[in-house]
Parts: sequence; structure tokens; C-alpha cells
Amino acid sequence: MLELAINGGKPIRETYLAYGKQWINENDIDAVVECLKGDFLTTGPAVKRFEQKVADYVGSKYAVAVANGTAALHMACFAADIGEGDEVIMSPMTFAATANCVLYQKGTPVFADIDSKSYNIDPKEIEKKITDKTKAVIPVDFTGQSVDMDQIKEIAAKYNLCIIEDAAHAIGTEYKGSKVGSLADMTEFSFHPVKTVTTGEGGVITTNSTTLYEKMIMFRSHGITKDHSKLFYDDGPWYHEQQLLGYNYRITDIQCALGLSQMDRIDDFIRRRREIVKQYNNAFALTDEIITPFEEDFSNSGWHLYVIRLKLDKLRVTRKEIFEALIAENIGVNVHYIPVYYHPYYQDLGYKKGLCPNAEKIYEEIITLPLFPGMINQDVEDVINAVNKVLSYYRK
Repeated sequence: MLELAINGGKPIRETYLAYGKQWINENDIDAVVECLKGDFLTTGPAVKRFEQKVADYVGSKYAVAVANGTAALHMACFAADIGEGDEVIMSPMTFAATANCVLYQKGTPVFADIDSKSYNIDPKEIEKKITDKTKAVIPVDFTGQSVDMDQIKEIAAKYNLCIIEDAAHAIGTEYKGSKVGSLADMTEFSFHPVKTVTTGEGGVITTNSTTLYEKMIMFRSHGITKDHSKLFYDDGPWYHEQQLLGYNYRITDIQCALGLSQMDRIDDFIRRRREIVKQYNNAFALTDEIITPFEEDFSNSGWHLYVIRLKLDKLRVTRKEIFEALIAENIGVNVHYIPVYYHPYYQDLGYKKGLCPNAEKIYEEIITLPLFPGMINQDVEDVINAVNKVLSYYRK
């Protein structure tokens, strides 16, 4: 084993360093405790305040908060009227939920290949995949880097497509100076613990459309409205109506209390992520065995993930051995992502390998290194030293 072959069997770190982790402080704890002592644990004022805070931060007119990022994407697909026979174009380099939410609506995910430098969906590949069944496109801001939204909006306008931006990685990211969240028809953010801001679990859709907003508000709560101005029939002050088939995707006030407190520190979180990325980039600039992340000039990323790409022709082993060696050094690496259509469920639906050659090749070569704002400089140095140690050992 590597840990016995290098440095006398002693790993770089004595304790395990996760690839991502929440950063909770006393203010966060106090905010949750205050909520627990209050009158509302769910569907109360903290939800509305959190939605407003997210909307104000990204510059959108509306925000709708729900139980998790997957629920948010599902809600957006519903609001976009995706249904049976409709096709939705997306990147395969994403978590399965992006495509699953189209299937929930009985639509068909269509995978377009990614750019080999940015790892984001290639607008030229989007246009190649458009048919008379195409209803929407879901571009993913992979690792936090913005997609080329101007090109995607031009294509969407040409073919009358809805844009649902999967910005689960990208709260705080800027595209040409504007915050992600105000540019697409709908934009999804995730607040899972490894994301920039956390509510434990949670998600938000931002939009500037009143029509989409009102559909989403109903969808997240069983399709029921209590707004007496929208009722078909009014039987009294207690009366409410289910007007569509929705879900219980509500988020709690407890989660939103945490989210409100976390949003107070979002700029500090992003600043620290960018500092760590700069340290990594400087350390690995001359490392011949890896390619560091590329960022387009139009994007100012919030850096959810730091993904290196191995030059396997310069190494004696596969990505798997490098991955296992870093784990042995107590560095919690990961891989983002397995192309969605590689999963057995999608293979059973008829998707075949070979659909997106760039994504497939890149998948075989990438490793995600730890990146979260609670990392101290020694943690960053440990990652750098472990990567250099492993690559030196396996160098050709």
C-alpha cells in the first residue's frame, strides 16, 4: 500500500480532511435557537425573510425557498410546463438530480457535451441537440463557474426555450459583473452543507417572472392556494382550494433562520474560497502531471469545487490509484461527476456511453480536492503536500 511505501508509512495528515463542510458559528446557533423559542417552526416569517434576502443578494424580483435543491429543480420544471414528450437539454457533468427532475415531469433529458476547458455545457452542442420537441435547457454552473449565458440566451430566444439555470454550485458567482440568479428565466440554488451557504438541506428558485413565481408558490404546498383573490369559489375565511397537483416541498423556519444567519457571511465565505483557490493554483502551476481549473474571462466564480485533471500519460497508474493514495494521506478527495447517463437507471432507459465524448474523457481524469471556508492555511498546505507527494511517487 502507498502509505507504507512513502515516508515510512506516515500519512501527511493525522486526521481526515473532508472535501467540503459547513461552517457554523455561534450566531448561526443563536439564530436557530431563537426560532425554536418562537411561535413558528414552519411556513412562518423566517421563510419570507430568507427568500427576500436571497432575492436581494442576487438581484432577482422573486425567490421561492423549498426543502432541498432537487425540489427546487423539480418545481422549476413544473413551472416551465415540461411534460410528456418534451425534451430538455442539459450537461451530463452534473448530479443526477438535474436530469431526474425532468423525468419527474415525464419529460426526456437530452445530454449535450461540455467544453473541454471550462467543463461547462458547450452552447454549440446545445444547438446541435435542438428538435421540435425541445422545451427547455438546463445549463449547469459547474464548480461555481458561470456558463456563457449570453450565448445560451441567444439560442433560447431563437428557439423559444425556457432557461432553468442549475446554479447549485454558484451562489455569489458573477457573470459579466451581474450576480448569477438574475439572468435566466429561473435559477436554482442549493443549500446543502457542502455548498457556500447552508440551511442543512434546502433550495431556492429565483425568477423575475410573476407568472412563474405564482405557479411555484402553489406547487411547493400541494397546489393549494389560500389567496381569496384567486379562488374559483369562496366559501368563507377558512376556505382554500387545491388548483393543481403539487407537492409538500415546504422549507422550515428553522432552516431559514440558519440560512439568514449564513447569508450574513456569504461574502466572507466566497472570499476565503477564492483565497484557497489562489493558493492551489500557485502551488500547482508548474506541476506537470495535472491541469488546474480554467475560468472564462466573463465568470467570477464563487468556487464551490476545485477540480484538478490528471495527465494520465505522465503517470504510472490510473486515476483510481491516485484517488486511493490521497485518501490514504487523509485527504478527502471526491469525483464530480459521474456522467448522468452512466448510471444503470439511465442505461435501462436506453442511454448509451459515447453520447458526450468530452465529458466522458474528462470524467476519467478528474479529482476534486478539499475546498471550504473553514479550512485553515495548514489544511491547504496539507492538501498541496499530499498531492505533490502522491504525484511524485507515481510519476513516470
